[in-house]
Amino acid sequence: MQIIDKLKTWKTKSGYRIIQILSRRSNVFLLTNGVKNILIDTSPKYMWNKLQKRLNNLNVNHIDYLVLTHTHMDHAENSHRIKEKYKTLVIVHKNEASYLTSGNNIIPLGTNLFTRVLINLLAKYLAPKIRYKPCQYDFIVDTKFDLNDFGFNAYIMHTPGHTTGSMSVVIDNEVAIVGDTMFGVFKGSVFPPFADDIKQMINSWGKLLETNCSVFIPSHGSAIADL
Repeated sequence: MQIIDKLKTWKTKSGYRIIQILSRRSNVFLLTNGVKNILIDTSPKYMWNKLQKRLNNLNVNHIDYLVLTHTHMDHAENSHRIKEKYKTLVIVHKNEASYLTSGNNIIPLGTNLFTRVLINLLAKYLAPKIRYKPCQYDFIVDTKFDLNDFGFNAYIMHTPGHTTGSMSVVIDNEVAIVGDTMFGVFKGSVFPPFADDIKQMINSWGKLLETNCSVFIPSHGSAIADL
């Protein structure tokens, strides 16, 4: 596997490129085989212009599929725009399909004292204010969703814990794009500050390690290698 800088890009053994389109607030990735394009997550709505600009700079004029690692607003808020502009087919886990079609944002639970207190204080206030424009899905995932028919030696796997419908994309058994199942923000730790079920999340880490991937790319922070 090759890592290429500028827009950070990973190249797998099958020649697929994974391009980090956006970073900081929420990472967005483009998986391409040169013919078909898969976008993974969408960023919050205030990053829409930057997302479009980056895609335009890469001469991306079609997005065949959109995979949502989960339906929190910072991952799914631009879904309807992607679908409308590019006629994209949207893939979401069955446990969160109703959130996407209603635009209701899931309020996560905190995993430490600070985030637990923060959520307890703000949850009721935030819930009605962080709805987003609904988006219709085209495919729903249960345990595993094979992407071979879409032109990729890759699959989507259910990795719950952060949310009940969290998913990861495993590419060439080399690279896994893991959403918020892992965090790459805190040195020496992959533990997210928010998760609905910590035990499930730890089990999902085990499932990801069984894939033989050597690189795990989260939605927040930097890639994690050789766990």
